[in-house]
Amino acid sequence: MKQKAYALAGVDIDLGNKVKSTLPQLLASTHRREVLGKVGGFGGLFALDLKKYHEPVLVSSVDGVGTKLKIAFAMDQHDTIGADLVNHCVNDIAVLGAEPLFFLDYLGTGKLEPHVFTDIIKGFARACAKNHCALIGGETAQMPGFYQKGEYDVSGTIVGVVEKSKMLNGQKTVRAGDAVIGIASSGLHTNGYSLARKIFFEQLKLKPKSRVPELKNTIGAELLKVHVSYGPLVQKLLKKFNRKDELCVSQTSSPKKSGVRGTRPSENMVKAFAHITGGGFVDNIPRVLPKNCDVVIRKGSWDMLPIFKMIEARGGVPDDELYQVFNMGIGMVAIVSAARADAVLKFIRAQKYKAWLIGEVVKGKGEAKVV
Repeated sequence: MKQKAYALAGVDIDLGNKVKSTLPQLLASTHRREVLGKVGGFGGLFALDLKKYHEPVLVSSVDGVGTKLKIAFAMDQHDTIGADLVNHCVNDIAVLGAEPLFFLDYLGTGKLEPHVFTDIIKGFARACAKNHCALIGGETAQMPGFYQKGEYDVSGTIVGVVEKSKMLNGQKTVRAGDAVIGIASSGLHTNGYSLARKIFFEQLKLKPKSRVPELKNTIGAELLKVHVSYGPLVQKLLKKFNRKDELCVSQTSSPKKSGVRGTRPSENMVKAFAHITGGGFVDNIPRVLPKNCDVVIRKGSWDMLPIFKMIEARGGVPDDELYQVFNMGIGMVAIVSAARADAVLKFIRAQKYKAWLIGEVVKGKGEAKVV
């Protein structure tokens, strides 16, 4: 059969259709009852169950995984990148108290390689299923001459929902004296890879498959460790420690008005979260602080992962910059009432996450300081 002109130009529509025909099976594990229609339409359909919410607020985020992709290309390992992207997006909306509803992906490449496409989608599907998030659509673009051979780019968009009264707003609730809990990362997650690649591959002359004794792993495999999802943990914490508005008897001296039923919000024990992504501690924590408070993070208060010890010891990067570029082993920060800090910490550890008390909130001007 004569090859089609578009395929000769580098875009094989028939191959794309064949590869995409496997999507229903790959995405079955991500299905939620609110999803309408099938993948492949002009738009994904999701019927929000309004009966579950009094005032639902939709929360959205879009992101990529940066130059971590370069490690995937070098290792020819593509089944973790999709999970990285989903988990990163889940975490970004989790800090507002939102649960994820659905996710859409974009994949751009020069030439569509079926096994690469399948591995990436498997990563999306696996992470979406774990986060109870429907994968309802996406776009795959073949753009010959635009990408280097064997390379691609991915991005993702997530939409979640939170009850307006339960939406976290640290700028209104955080106060001096609150405690700061750090929850462990798996490694670099999806940030700092341009600097990390320069340190490991240019300065230290390592190859992606070089085995590093300190890591008990190859540097490539270490750098490909999947970005942790904190979304399910955040939901459990909010359910456990942040109570709903409660009906109560109003406190009034008027006999005529006594006994009137109203609502009085109980104080939330978990006040804010900060996802430690690009910008590290220095740029991310201030996003959830009031203007009159600082957070002080204390170095050495958590067990730093070997890869960060290696970067710190051999990278030649000043400490101030390290804590602004990398997560340094802390992927999510929770700001909680000091009175319940021990209980929150115990609960997080019971969910099989490593966590430590790493700092406190003090009077200031909306900054994060690492000391």
